[in-house]
Amino acid sequence: MKFVALVSGGKDSFFNIHHCLSNGHELVALGNLYPQETDRDEIDSFMFQTVGHDIIDSYSECLDVPLYRQAITGSSSNQQLEYSITENDEIEDLYKLLLQVKEKHPDLEAVSCGAILSHYQRTRVENVCGRLNLTSLTYLWQRNQEELMQEMISNDLDARLIKVAAIGLNAKHLGKSISEVFPHLLKLNQMYDVHVCGEGGEFETIVLDSPIFKFKKLQITEHEVINHSSDDVSYLKIKVVVVEKEEQSNYVKISPPNLLDSKFEEVLESLDSDSLEALTLNEPSESVSSTYEFKKPPSIIQSPTKLYITNLTSSQETVEDQAGEIFKSLGTILQRNELSFNNIQHITMLLSDMSYFEKVNGIYSKSFESLYLPPSRICVETAMSSSIMLSCIVLKEQVPSKKSGLHIRSRSYWAPQNIGPYSQTSVEIRESYKLSTLSGQIPLIPSSMSLSQNTIQHNSVFSLQHLYRVKELISCTKLGSIICFVTHQRFVSTAAKTWEEYTSSIENEFNQGQLVIVKVSSLPKGAEIEWGGISYESIVGMYDDSDDEEKADEKKHELTDSIRQFDGHFISQIANGSMNIVTLFSNNSDHITSFIKQNCSKSYIQVITTDENMKYLDLKQEELIEYLPVQGVYDSRGRAYKYSLIWKYEQQ
Repeated sequence: MKFVALVSGGKDSFFNIHHCLSNGHELVALGNLYPQETDRDEIDSFMFQTVGHDIIDSYSECLDVPLYRQAITGSSSNQQLEYSITENDEIEDLYKLLLQVKEKHPDLEAVSCGAILSHYQRTRVENVCGRLNLTSLTYLWQRNQEELMQEMISNDLDARLIKVAAIGLNAKHLGKSISEVFPHLLKLNQMYDVHVCGEGGEFETIVLDSPIFKFKKLQITEHEVINHSSDDVSYLKIKVVVVEKEEQSNYVKISPPNLLDSKFEEVLESLDSDSLEALTLNEPSESVSSTYEFKKPPSIIQSPTKLYITNLTSSQETVEDQAGEIFKSLGTILQRNELSFNNIQHITMLLSDMSYFEKVNGIYSKSFESLYLPPSRICVETAMSSSIMLSCIVLKEQVPSKKSGLHIRSRSYWAPQNIGPYSQTSVEIRESYKLSTLSGQIPLIPSSMSLSQNTIQHNSVFSLQHLYRVKELISCTKLGSIICFVTHQRFVSTAAKTWEEYTSSIENEFNQGQLVIVKVSSLPKGAEIEWGGISYESIVGMYDDSDDEEKADEKKHELTDSIRQFDGHFISQIANGSMNIVTLFSNNSDHITSFIKQNCSKSYIQVITTDENMKYLDLKQEELIEYLPVQGVYDSRGRAYKYSLIWKYEQQ
């Protein structure tokens, strides 16, 4: 892709350019925002580094591309994490800058941004990119700071400290290279938790040379130390000249980080062929008929905090008309309950043919494209006569006060970006817990968004690593109910073994969450495996009763008594039992029917099954469930069942 690089003069913006070039993208321009009052060295911006702004023009000569600049006329008036268009905000200056670049370069496709940890910075660049139909490239995003700084040094990035603002850093460190101060920064990190890359605002840098500067570099001719009004803050006011390099830079592409980090590499190494063959499965369950018709009307299930809208279908002729009618019906149900599309936390979308995805997604997008945090989503192909069946979880209270999440649209090495109107995760926030619905993750290579062509063992571990990184980033780390979709029965053993090794080596013994492995006919982009589900975190209050744990155990025993008839079960008990997620397995339809009749009025039940005769079960209209017809159902050990139930029960 052809890209413009946002540059401040600092190490991060230039090192991200190096990564963009290494990933095959083409630099066509530089972009910079500077203080409107040019005699000021810096301004109070939450977004942009402005120290050293008066030397930015020199970089155009070093990189031999045009530079476009825009004065910062706005302020940081909108300080919400997720940005929306705000008059007189500095982000509107960024919009004007990138609009100017796009007008000059109509074939522009992407923007380079050096964000490492800042959600604030990332979301604002993504907002502007979305408005201009550009892709944000953030290859430093979520990188380990110590490793990243070492990588900058080893790749000959000559960056000097131009501002210091942290304990342990003072005027004597100004002008020193990052290689010189790196050992000191490591000590400060150990002693005072100073960010090694300066992500906490501890210091700022100016780049004099880089391998991407082929023929020219900067040389400081004058410098003056300026002590800020604060005793702990100093910066350099410098003058530079552009000089010819003695010899052309030996430009070398930066090798990307390994797809798997060391923990997941160990999981992969344990998946040898012998151990996979050793897993024994029951006889395969029968596939659902390709002509299966789901006759049950939509279910609307009320819980104390949520509305579950399930099994929405349409009898219209074309897939576009079916999608249109389903979303119209969904909008009507939401409006009738005084809710909106912004209240939706999660959507499960079933298609009878994955080739319908683009058509359906176009209509789907219209309902969510204006939302700053669209719902999480799982989409799979399974056997149905209807082209589409849709179910969703809706938060009943006003949002966003009860809803947060992660909607990362930037391309990086971290995990796949979101292409389309869904979030990596949507998080329900309660007084005593957070509950995260996790979008399905397939083995996409984040830096290119292409599907990994590695072995099924590698791709199983790789896509699970994506899910792990999402839940860890939002600090919603405990496993609730996880579902793994596969497209062939022989992949079941791989999923089961991946889960066994992952939970034993990466998750602790108290975080073993239950897994349901499901065989379906197809997954997005032709993937062979996908991981999704629910994670959570309990919020412990300072006045919580010490007897709460005992009370929770009593509730758990009550739940256990009601499910003893099942062959297998697992209870994720959240916030001392205020929310319970129970995963059940059975081959007995009578047990399933009895359980639904006893519990459906209190709570939400999802039935995942290979039994196409579910429509003949003696269930009344008020006995409501979400139905997921599939071709195979297996527990975490790879044992086949006809039914798995996921039961969400809130204590009154």
